[in-house]
Amino acid sequence: MLKTLKQRVYQFLAAGILLGILLWGGLHTVVEQTNSLQFCISCHEMEQTVYQEYKESIHYKNASGVRAICSDCHVPREWGPKMLRKIRASNELYHKLMGTIDTPEKFEAKRLQLAENVWNSMRKTDSRECRNCHAYEAMDFHKQRQRSAEKMQQAIEKGSKETCIDCHQGIAHKLPDGYGDDDR
Repeated sequence: MLKTLKQRVYQFLAAGILLGILLWGGLHTVVEQTNSLQFCISCHEMEQTVYQEYKESIHYKNASGVRAICSDCHVPREWGPKMLRKIRASNELYHKLMGTIDTPEKFEAKRLQLAENVWNSMRKTDSRECRNCHAYEAMDFHKQRQRSAEKMQQAIEKGSKETCIDCHQGIAHKLPDGYGDDDR
């Protein structure tokens, strides 16, 4: 009887471990799929608006041939922050389903608010996603335009008082209507 109980406990543990691996693998697969460019532009209002702007940006086509996709800029790499971002993204899906931003016109009407949400998030994380690819230590200021090099060096001197998005709003997408140049 004791042997049978022990066997059942081992079987239960083995089944639990197997189920855990399958669930974890499934979650990982879904999360990575939702990080793909194809997923991001699967709704027509994204494909017709921000994706078209992105295709004209330096993040899409550049001399080095390095391409950043939506998730590189909008989703953290670390697991915890990535999961929090995915939870927050469910709000975007909610608004898509509720019809708040389900057409390019409705999206445009909300663009400034949406952009400000992204910019504020980037400020809170010190532009973490930008820094995944861009590091001051790796910059060759002699190969940058003079004004760019000066501004980047000033940003280094200012330290945490400024972050990437403070100067680079509109780098991958057009600035929203209602956003004035005097705000920069």
